Amino acid sequence: MTTFAAKLEAAGHLLLDGAMGTELFARGLTSGDNPELWNVERPDDVAAVHRDYLQAGSDIVLTNTFGGSRFRLALHGLDDRVGELNAAGAAVARRAVEAAGTGALVAGSMGQSGELIEPLGPRTVDEMTDAFTAQAAALASGGADIVWIETFSAIDEIRAAVAGARAGAPKLPVVVTMSFDTAGRSMMGVRGAELAALAENLELDAFGANCGNNLAETESALREAIEGRGDRPVVSKANAGIPVWSDGGLVYDGSPEIMAAHAYRTRELGARLIGACCGSTPMHLAEMRAVLEGDKPPLDLPAPGPPPVDTDDAAQPRAPRRNRRGRGVTDD
Repeated sequence: MTTFAAKLEAAGHLLLDGAMGTELFARGLTSGDNPELWNVERPDDVAAVHRDYLQAGSDIVLTNTFGGSRFRLALHGLDDRVGELNAAGAAVARRAVEAAGTGALVAGSMGQSGELIEPLGPRTVDEMTDAFTAQAAALASGGADIVWIETFSAIDEIRAAVAGARAGAPKLPVVVTMSFDTAGRSMMGVRGAELAALAENLELDAFGANCGNNLAETESALREAIEGRGDRPVVSKANAGIPVWSDGGLVYDGSPEIMAAHAYRTRELGARLIGACCGSTPMHLAEMRAVLEGDKPPLDLPAPGPPPVDTDDAAQPRAPRRNRRGRGVTDD
């Protein structure tokens, strides 16, 4: 049994962390900057984000390496620094965890590449697998406990990422999450039930949903995934509500109390690894921790309504958004 599996079995559920990108923006990252570069140029700022989540109660923190594949780093002319930037990201998180002394785990984040595999795009399976192999190997060398493959939308890219994870970090457990955006489907048309079947086929250590358009989409996809999960742990790491325009900028409308109620509902559904994604803060995670531990009751809110009913059009893959989440530089 891996440390990850043992920790989850002992606790019943584990609290993940929240957004990295918006926290780095609050510390001075600007649009167009490469966040992975901060792992070597401003490691103390990255460590501060991890520290804040650990103080809020996170049992697992994700590294600042979401865009660390050679494809995404190439957008910044950094594709020759995959090993350096990913290893540094894992090492920063490892030092923060050790300083906190809580026994938290480090999950090496690998985000989607922004590329398409043949026949939909120019990349071969071997190219994609090689890119993820290099990233996973660097994350393992820096001290990651888990390879965390997140915000994917296509099954073929998941298969390549998992193959790369197992080639580059063969001793580490592998977790996969997809983003469910429209009518309970990913951008490429995948449903929660299909992800559950894939998790069985690939023998993943855990799987689930992160990011997504809204809480209703995420909870709908999770319900499907949980129904087909077998014995595999399920992840819920949704955005802090929906981005809305306020005071000249975009903010997320999901308060800490709303996200804590969501966390409670997803645990009742059967999720065992629970955190938050875009727009969330350490305050969100602290509130989620308090509710999940029974220190506070959840806000009495109705569950969000179901997503729109599928249509033939909704079932078709959508054109990929190359730089996900608007800024194109980070995952949150």
